[in-house]
This record gives sequence, C-alpha cells and structure tokens, in this order.
Amino acid sequence: MAAALLSVSVSAHAQDDLLKTLETQVTDSARAEYVQATFKGTRIINGQSVETPGAGTMVFLISHRFGMLNSGAYNFFGLDQATIRLGLEYGINDRLTVGVGRSSLEKTYDGFLKYRALRQSTGARAMPVSVTLFASSALTSLKFPDQERPDGSRLTYTYQALIARKFSPSLSVQLMPTLVHRNFVDTRAEQNDVYALGIAGRQKLTKRVALTAEYYYLLPGATADRFRNSLAVGFDIETGGHVFQLHFTNSQGMIEKFFVPQTTGRWLDGDIYFGFNISRVFTLKSKND
Repeated sequence: MAAALLSVSVSAHAQDDLLKTLETQVTDSARAEYVQATFKGTRIINGQSVETPGAGTMVFLISHRFGMLNSGAYNFFGLDQATIRLGLEYGINDRLTVGVGRSSLEKTYDGFLKYRALRQSTGARAMPVSVTLFASSALTSLKFPDQERPDGSRLTYTYQALIARKFSPSLSVQLMPTLVHRNFVDTRAEQNDVYALGIAGRQKLTKRVALTAEYYYLLPGATADRFRNSLAVGFDIETGGHVFQLHFTNSQGMIEKFFVPQTTGRWLDGDIYFGFNISRVFTLKSKND
C-alpha cells in the first residue's frame, strides 16, 4: 500500500515538473526578443538612425566638416575651411530622446525629439522592422545685412519616420520619408515644404569597422530643380566608449535643414566634403536608481 502511494506521489511530482517545463517553454517562445544595435550610433552619417541612447544616457556628439576637396592646394584641399556642430542627446526613457545642438553654419541652433514607436523583434508576435519618429526645429541666428528678419521667419522644421530592419548581424537598411518646412524662402518659386525620401545602409566589414552609405532623393519640384540630392559614404569605427565616423559627402550642413533641401555639391565635379563624427556616451542615471 505504501509503495503504491509513493509511486503515485512520484508520478504526480514528475507530471508537475513536466507541466512547469512546458509552461516555461511556451512563455519563452511567446516572449519578444528585441533586435539590438541595428546601427551603432544615433546617426548614420548626416541623418538620424532609429537608435536612441536609452534611459538616463547622454551622448555628446562632435560633427566636423571640412571644405571641398576640389578647392585646391591653396586651401589644403578643404582642410583650411571647416564647419562644426556640437550636440547633446539625452534618453528620458528607453523610447524618448531629447537633443540640442549648435552649428557654425549660419550660426544655427537646433532641437529635436525622437520617439521609438516600434522595435524589431522575434518571437510569437514578431515585429519585422523598427520605427522611430523624429521631429526637429532649427533657428538661424545669422545677421542678414539687407534686412532684419523676425524670429519666426528664421525657423525650419523637419519631420521624419525612420524605418529600419537588421537583416543579419552584418547588414542593416533604413528608409527615411522626410518633410522639411521652411517658414521663409528667398523667392516665391521656392518651396516652403520640401519632401524627400532617404535610404541608408550599414555593412559590417570587421568586428569594429562598418561601411555606411546614405542618400536623400528630393521629390520633383522647384527645390529638386535647383539643388542636388545628398549622398554620403563613410566608415564607422568602434573604439571602446566612442564611435568614430569618417565620411565623404556632397553636403556641407550637418542637420536636416541644410543637407535635405540645400545641398549644392556635385560628386562628379569633385564637390566633396570630408568630415567626421565623434560620439561619447555617458551614463547619468543607472537603471537601478
């Protein structure tokens, strides 16, 4: 009798263990596994990536752009001429980021918000892409000799949906539908609203080096007739807490206000700017705080 009871008890315990194992497997299969590091920085080259710093993390970004390579030996092939942007980005939480910056080009101040709406994931409810929404404003503080402009006419706004997919550990691709609204344009023929479609990619070459490329196509209109599409290629180099980005582009400006609707350089004519981005990450608030 005792042996029979012991056998039933052991059998029931084994069944409980089996049920717990099955429940764990079902829970694990249903749990979303988010794809990490679609891009290594918050910027691809000129434009934004889907990445955000994360809660309590601040990014200090230095963007530097020399003059045109075809400016000749007298200007040391562009090295004598340079523009710079200093920026700070802070992760309010894992989804929302706020950022500010100041560019020497037209003495421009900019601020932006990024919101990570969707994250690529695997599992029972897999999400095939990551989607980050981006909105920025830029204020030109340059003094105009011909007339003094009110502050409202100095503002430019940019709105983007950043849609990216990491196809493999080495390859990531991103699309960027873009609207740039300018409160002031020089002539009536120019567009206050400029639409563009960007595409960018990242291909890892080694564990710490990746090839990047970025292209913005201006939709047909007066702006597309007068200006060029922005094209940039470069390399990402990871060095500890830094991401060092070297690049070549036909755009002088380093924020959307400039490189989307105001690019003038022609690659085939040698109107190419060499530049770099350096980002440093600081953890101001740990997740355990």
